[in-house]
Amino acid sequence: MTIELPGADGRLRTYTPRPDPLHVTTGAPFGARTVFSAAHVVADPYADTTPDSPAAVDWDVTLAFRRHLWSHGLGVAEAMDTAQRGMGLDWAGAAELIRRSSAEAKSVGGLIACGVGTDQLPVTEIGYPYGLDEVRAAYEEQLALVEESGSQAILMASRALAAVAKGPDDYLEVYGHLLRQAAEPVVLHWLGPMFDPALEGYWGSTDLDAATSTFLEVIAAHTDKVDGIKVSLLDARREIDLRRKLPDGVRCYTGDDFNYPELIAGDDQGFSHALLGIFDPLGPLAAEAVRALDTGDVPGFRALLDPTVELSRHLFQAPTRFYKTGVVFLAWLAGHQSHFTMVGGLQSARSLPHLARAYELADGLGLFPDPELAETRMKNLLSLYGVTQ
Repeated sequence: MTIELPGADGRLRTYTPRPDPLHVTTGAPFGARTVFSAAHVVADPYADTTPDSPAAVDWDVTLAFRRHLWSHGLGVAEAMDTAQRGMGLDWAGAAELIRRSSAEAKSVGGLIACGVGTDQLPVTEIGYPYGLDEVRAAYEEQLALVEESGSQAILMASRALAAVAKGPDDYLEVYGHLLRQAAEPVVLHWLGPMFDPALEGYWGSTDLDAATSTFLEVIAAHTDKVDGIKVSLLDARREIDLRRKLPDGVRCYTGDDFNYPELIAGDDQGFSHALLGIFDPLGPLAAEAVRALDTGDVPGFRALLDPTVELSRHLFQAPTRFYKTGVVFLAWLAGHQSHFTMVGGLQSARSLPHLARAYELADGLGLFPDPELAETRMKNLLSLYGVTQ
């Protein structure tokens, strides 16, 4: 069987789907690396909502997807930007997601860490009319909820802090206060402006070298409260340099969805663990690859994971913040949910040629457990756009 797919040039081309999925196994968490997949949320397709109304989440299917990730040994990074924090999912929805996922993790013995931010501080017509006290209090509220849930905290970058901070000292003050009161070591998350333009100049400078110095100063002053850092700057060289400057005992979790195989594999001076949005669609395959590392088989790891980079770079192409559309699209094709609907109506954020290429690349990797189902759903989507087969 074949399928007609639209290309970037607007022309249809014939593609022959792969007949069989990649063979993967389930299993326990890994020994060589700690690996988290940031996970998407599944919208309720029957809810009567608008793009700017609170998210209507299908909790049963959302939690089922997390069980899928845990079954392959992956940890879940919950309520992160992959879950559309700040792009359809507000703090009330994120708080409920954290409570439910944390309880589910306890019931199945799954590894979980949850995002802590300040998104209960709404942007107004004049921007963010807050001071550092309000930003710190918002962080504290979310940190308390995550700790009460029994999950590890990930201190995410804050749009509000980026807007109100006057310089590096404000970041040192806010993060220092939070780390001193954290009950357990946290992960610090540096999300670059390619993922969220409102985070331009984070850590007090648009000069990345200066920003890195401030970031390292925060870590050095509180090494007992920093489990690790998650870096999402899409710059492998900078991540390696930063990784080599970390104090002993502080991990680097790569968030580089362009260069993750080489960063996780590492070199003779170290390696990165992982906390990646691309591991949402790649979960079983990524787990198979990391298990190769557990046996010391670096070539086997690279042989499995290197071919996935083309798909990841496609999903995360500029504007990178819309990668969530491709992630949810592939979850639908893979049968993890019955529809391609997203909170905030974000299913419209990528073009048909973009989605068609995502289908082709994912199918070529054998990511779809039921290739016929994926093909049928792709053809149904194409028909909505007027493409007849």
